Amino acid sequence: MSSGHAPYYFVPSPSKWPIFGGAALLLTMFGAAAWVNEVPWGMYANFAGILLTLVVLYNWFGDAIGESESGQYNARVDVSYRWSMSWFIFSEVMFFGAFFGALFYARSITMPWLGDLDNKLIWPDFVAHWGNIGPAGTVEAFKTMTPFPIPTINTALLLSSGVTLTIAHHALVAGQRAKTSLFLFLTIALGAIFMGLQAFEYMHAYSELNLKLTSGIYGSTFFLLTGFHGFHVTMGAIMLSVVLYRHMKGHFTPQHHFAFEGAAWYWHFVDVVWLGLYVVVYWL
Repeated sequence: MSSGHAPYYFVPSPSKWPIFGGAALLLTMFGAAAWVNEVPWGMYANFAGILLTLVVLYNWFGDAIGESESGQYNARVDVSYRWSMSWFIFSEVMFFGAFFGALFYARSITMPWLGDLDNKLIWPDFVAHWGNIGPAGTVEAFKTMTPFPIPTINTALLLSSGVTLTIAHHALVAGQRAKTSLFLFLTIALGAIFMGLQAFEYMHAYSELNLKLTSGIYGSTFFLLTGFHGFHVTMGAIMLSVVLYRHMKGHFTPQHHFAFEGAAWYWHFVDVVWLGLYVVVYWL
């Protein structure tokens, strides 16, 4: 943030990006809906919408960075950003809470109910254990995922990335720019390795375990939870990459660096969610 005099009130200029962003997201969703219904143009519309969304985000965030670097932001804007990021992360907590709730309902409520004495008359061969092949064998046989070795390695990687990110933050506050850059880069690298190993895990699941998204409630909840978490790791790594680039351009000072802090909050949230996934999805 610039050391220039900031106004008492900051009133942003009119922006075209909200309407462009809404249109891009609408195109993305229309394309996705058409794609899953096998409409020929669906895939192209979906990718076009995603590309336009990225263009909007690049320019919109660029405008905000320009306002910050020109000295227009003050302490009130800083507090506003902190509240905004806090509520955003809270919405993400609710997002994953719904997925964890679906897993709990399927595993601890629906499964015993389907296996009780009354339902034995309908599905006498059904076994109420997690990872079954459904009533009357409606799902292809598959093997469940174990916590070793990849999920455990990935847990160590994410926990280590939380440590390296914390070191980078302390270095930034202390004015140690080279150390900040190094440990930020290590954090991003650990996240990239995590994603590479998760991709390998998915290939192993499909090719050797016959575990797919269509493998009943076990397969759908497994890929839904771990896949969305992997998406969040990817987004977090992109955030940290932008923060690293901005840090190297000298945008942050020991006193003013909320972009770093906001990305760090998000990354630590992703770490905590993974610990829950590691226990609930792979161990229980």
